[in-house]
Amino acid sequence: MIAAYPISKRVILCVDDEEAILYYEKTLLEMSGYVVLTASSGEQALKLVSSCEFDAVLLDYEMPEMNGQEIALELRRIRPNLVIILLSGSDVPTNALALVDAFVFKIEAGRTLLPMIADLCGHAPAHPRPPL
Repeated sequence: MIAAYPISKRVILCVDDEEAILYYEKTLLEMSGYVVLTASSGEQALKLVSSCEFDAVLLDYEMPEMNGQEIALELRRIRPNLVIILLSGSDVPTNALALVDAFVFKIEAGRTLLPMIADLCGHAPAHPRPPL
């Protein structure tokens, strides 16, 4: 059963090159009341973030062409205060973690993602990030 978290039609972008994972994330979040858009590449994600407002981005680390660290760096340039949650099946470099607000192992996503998003999106950043 999915727990209810207080949200008010927050918009989330899910970025992953694996269609099954995008479907899982989209379904999980929509069942919890979020509006969800998806992108299967870094290029698609950057175009969407440049033209739409999002409350958070769920970002896979291991993707072809651009990895999660490269995408997070560009996202920070476009929208410095955007909430970015990095997901991976394995450990990621410390440099990548420094660019994001949170990290989740994919195996733990079903249990930790919803409360994490509610917590991170429910509060304005105390200290806006400086431009990169």
